[in-house]
Amino acid sequence: MTMPSSNGLSISNVGKTFRSGGRDIQALENISLELPAGKVGVLLGPSGCGKSTLLRMVAGLENPSEGTITLNGRAVDQPGRDRGMVFQDYTSFPWLSVKDNVAYGLRINSDRSALNEGTVEHFIRAVGLEKFADAYPHQLSGGMRQRVAIARTLANYPELLLMDEPFGALDPETRWQMQDLLLGIVRKERTSVMVVSHDIEEALYLGDVVFFLSRHPGRLKEVIHTDFKSALPPNDREAFLQSEEYRRLELHIRRLMQDEGRDAA
Repeated sequence: MTMPSSNGLSISNVGKTFRSGGRDIQALENISLELPAGKVGVLLGPSGCGKSTLLRMVAGLENPSEGTITLNGRAVDQPGRDRGMVFQDYTSFPWLSVKDNVAYGLRINSDRSALNEGTVEHFIRAVGLEKFADAYPHQLSGGMRQRVAIARTLANYPELLLMDEPFGALDPETRWQMQDLLLGIVRKERTSVMVVSHDIEEALYLGDVVFFLSRHPGRLKEVIHTDFKSALPPNDREAFLQSEEYRRLELHIRRLMQDEGRDAA
């Protein structure tokens, strides 16, 4: 099974202003970026820089105050099946089995062809839960429940998968496993992904490109490409962490974070 072909995500001159306490508060200012199809982008930056707000606008859950967002040439102004969202909190329905959770979106959209073609079973296998297809969320670990959420989202074949700190609540070992799982699915299904993260190692490990946002109001401060990973064995975390280019970029991003902290002080 393959994901739909696409041209990518385009964010152009986007800003977001909230009204609070009788005054306007600008959360994001003049954000412009491009995420090519089939790539993983990571939104990284200090707390309060508007990462999650930007992701929610790409999801169509909020509208920009100015600027435009397009996916594959289509304007984004409301939620749609071309985008799927995975949150940090586990969002499985407790009264449904794993199989029924994964099938939920297809059923409410009356997508009988996908149900009949084995889409649910395909993505249950993709996230390694075929032995737990009839289990219920309370019988699963946190990492397994997040696998259910990822499978349910991918079963709708979104052109863009959006993830808001999806592994932040997991222990380190499970988080590493989930990161590898995600990268494996992305390579196989050829989908595009935008992830919000606060973790530098995770951002560099997952991302083909890292978009670093400055502190409030959020602005795009730097675009960091991770082309060095193409020369490393896939999913070899030790080789990744020992790479000279990884260490250089990690130090560079830490300095960006420190600069933002000094500016805020």
